[in-house]
Amino acid sequence: MAVVSVFNWKKEKVGQVDLAADVFEAPVKKEILHNVVQWQLASRRQGTHMTKTKGLVSGGGKKPFKQKGTGNARQGSTRSPLMPGGGTMFGPQPRSYAYVLPKKVRRLGLSMALSHLHSEGKLFVVDSMKSEGKANELQKRLKSFGLNKALLIDASADEMFGRASRNLESFKYFPVEGINVFDLLKYDAAVITKDSVAKIVDRCSLEKMR
Repeated sequence: MAVVSVFNWKKEKVGQVDLAADVFEAPVKKEILHNVVQWQLASRRQGTHMTKTKGLVSGGGKKPFKQKGTGNARQGSTRSPLMPGGGTMFGPQPRSYAYVLPKKVRRLGLSMALSHLHSEGKLFVVDSMKSEGKANELQKRLKSFGLNKALLIDASADEMFGRASRNLESFKYFPVEGINVFDLLKYDAAVITKDSVAKIVDRCSLEKMR
């Protein structure tokens, strides 16, 4: 179990907190992280792509030309895929790309992503996330940590803090329920609150599954 410092927004040490080893010090396996990110991105796909088949193209009530005597292959409809402006054969149709990934793999992926940030010194714990709702004020706080891009994770969403972070393009704020592998790997660092640590451990721990 790792013991890390808890900072205020001036980056002054104000306490300590224990981080569970199975969540924040898990061995990182790239194949598991890849599988979880691939699953996330597949689930996000809209799948609304579509082409018109022969039955959906407008027109086609008239035979293009007579059956015999033209030297062309016989055709019965201008909607045929063989005709210019006709339907499409075997084109994409609306579908869902989502698939089921075992819960154990998803939890392992979260633990490994958090462990990667912790081992790289890019995981910070702060005492709280409170704000006056001003983006400029929050930007100055984040600069004190030397952060240009990071996730901001709280035990529960704070409306004023969310308002302050909304206009900061390189920062993303959400409660523990929104934590995911794709965002943890996309951003350079993560700032979590002391109160969120227990919730993160509860969400990632494999002990709950036994």
